[in-house]
Amino acid sequence: MEFKDKHSIYIQIADRVCEKILLGIFREEDKIPSTREMAIELEVNPNTVIRTYEYLEQKEIIYNRRGIGYFIAANARQKVMETLQNPFLENTLPDIFKTILLLEIDFKEVTARFEKFRENFQNETNNNNSFRPE
Repeated sequence: MEFKDKHSIYIQIADRVCEKILLGIFREEDKIPSTREMAIELEVNPNTVIRTYEYLEQKEIIYNRRGIGYFIAANARQKVMETLQNPFLENTLPDIFKTILLLEIDFKEVTARFEKFRENFQNETNNNNSFRPE
């Protein structure tokens, strides 16, 4: 995983877990990698993963079964959607719209590229062995 300077590493790891939930890779009641396993996989300090899991636990996306590990919570997909949609709509999308306007990009071009992206994305996720459709 390549980390970006813009956000804290623990938030970027949380985003990755959330993406796996949205893709159906992690489902309700699935056990997720331990903090140590995740730290090794991502080559980060285990304390960073602990912070990530605490953050996700506060958001009620995962929960801890003492002595067993962390699991995906019931309604985690919905919680992820609620957590991520509003910031995207309020912060990210206006920046995208501004850039489209400043660069005078025809919205038909944006729509065509979005449809092509959607098709490629769906093909990639359907061909990914770890993807589990709903």
